[in-house]
Amino acid sequence: MNLNLKVKKEATYDAIVVGTGVSGGWAAKELTEKGLKTLVLERGRMVKHIEDYTTAHLNPWELPYGNRLTTEEEKIFHAQKRTGYSPRQADKQWWVNDLENPYTEIKPFAWVRGYHLGGRSITWGRHSYRLSDIDFEANAKDGIAVDWPIRYKDLAPWYDYVETFIGVNGQPEGLPQLPDGKYQPPMELNCLEKHVKQKIAENFSDRILTSGRTANLTQPHHGRGQCQYRDRCIRGCPFGAYFSSLSSTLPAAEQTGNMTIRPFSIVTEVIFDENKNKATGVRVLDAETRETVEFYAPVIFLNASTLGSTFILLNSKSNRFPNGLGNRSGELGHNLMDHHLGVGAEGEYDGFQDQYYSGRRPNGVYVPRFRNIKDQRKDYIRGFGYQGGASRGNWWDAVKEMSIGLDLKKKLVTPGIWKMGLSGFGEVLPYHENKISLNEEVRDVFGLPTLSIDCEIKENEKAMRKDMANSAGEMLEAAGLKNVLTGDLGFQMGLGIHELGTARMGKDPKTSVLNKFNQVHEAPNVFVTDGAAMTSAANQNPSLTYMALTARAANYAVDQLKKGNLK
Repeated sequence: MNLNLKVKKEATYDAIVVGTGVSGGWAAKELTEKGLKTLVLERGRMVKHIEDYTTAHLNPWELPYGNRLTTEEEKIFHAQKRTGYSPRQADKQWWVNDLENPYTEIKPFAWVRGYHLGGRSITWGRHSYRLSDIDFEANAKDGIAVDWPIRYKDLAPWYDYVETFIGVNGQPEGLPQLPDGKYQPPMELNCLEKHVKQKIAENFSDRILTSGRTANLTQPHHGRGQCQYRDRCIRGCPFGAYFSSLSSTLPAAEQTGNMTIRPFSIVTEVIFDENKNKATGVRVLDAETRETVEFYAPVIFLNASTLGSTFILLNSKSNRFPNGLGNRSGELGHNLMDHHLGVGAEGEYDGFQDQYYSGRRPNGVYVPRFRNIKDQRKDYIRGFGYQGGASRGNWWDAVKEMSIGLDLKKKLVTPGIWKMGLSGFGEVLPYHENKISLNEEVRDVFGLPTLSIDCEIKENEKAMRKDMANSAGEMLEAAGLKNVLTGDLGFQMGLGIHELGTARMGKDPKTSVLNKFNQVHEAPNVFVTDGAAMTSAANQNPSLTYMALTARAANYAVDQLKKGNLK
């Protein structure tokens, strides 16, 4: 891999990609495969696939402190640990130090970040769902925010392209609200999940349960091994069995010989030449030397994460753009979204006492959106889906009960009762007042300004949450589960770890930041193809859409560059 650690202060490339996560890896792959000499800038450290997955093979008893953080470490990760998703001893190497990288929560917001090569593609949940025309048309239909400048037909071939390369397992279901894709065989449901699937089909005409569509390989693919059902994905997969930029797109880019990777490179702003009326490059703070260096290219892709890319645009100020590059509309930094969760139901099942399951399947079940597809509710718009799964209790009770004799032996050979849960993922509307802004008063460890985040759910989401809990409960009860409990654990933005918006796509430069090809309206050689580009959130996990948008935009950029439209 071509590393550019001590490059001269000025260097020119055909393209620059900022960020190496899910979308940045795709930008690097597409641009280099089309022949562009591409500089890929990562603000964090270098990570090597397999070699740097240092905890991937450790057993539970080999992890210190029972895999829990120490008191001091909890202070370091004080924002991220709210999610319950991270961090732990097995994966703490993938999360940023919140003390060194502060931000201001005007309203509570748990911001999960990973500053290293591969970014959050190492730790993402891997659920990969397409958006549909129901989602792309929603803003126009509901008369809120702005209309998407694209429709499903514009992205469908790129969904095909991305799924075929990364490998997604799933079961086609023929639903208009959840288009089918190019799938490997699905991961098999266990006996209780199959039972609940059947009962939902028998009792509800508008609902189905299917296997979660995740970017975990069920068959070897492109030199990567199939999933081993260890469910240690968050540590980094040495088999390459799930998609990450480290195991997939970056190696593809490396094989072209056209990629130069430069770690420890914090992009602080895009350089805009007012005489040429175009962006000419990026300014970088070297995280090791603290030197400022500049790199130049006719094509620039910002893939630094939703808030990271928008930070760069906001910080790219000039006489032409005093409020941030491309911010003529005043929408830059606004319309921040997430998916709200932490609400659903769980219950117990008395049957299948003679059945268990093999391995630790790294996906779960999925119940696609069924609300506001045909009949429209009066209490809220948009909808939600569920993720969840069934399992049996293990033998832990035998330890904590400290049983002896025949009672102990019985517990050691008899697993516990079957349980199943469904947890909702709901859409958050694109409210203008949900926003981020630069905070010049609070600086990070490098002396750079930080972000203030002012974001919350509102009445539409609160009404939806009541239905999310009740609907989950009625499905489990219809399936014959006992002791069904519905509940709402409460929610603050960021907990979904699906930041979206803040540099939205749109048809009009007066009301949006990006056009239909993800170009900044007022600087068309700058492309933003990560979550910042999203015009609405839908309720599906968004990463597959980022990848499709990126592949589409990168191929368009190469075409326009060859035609001389971006020089």
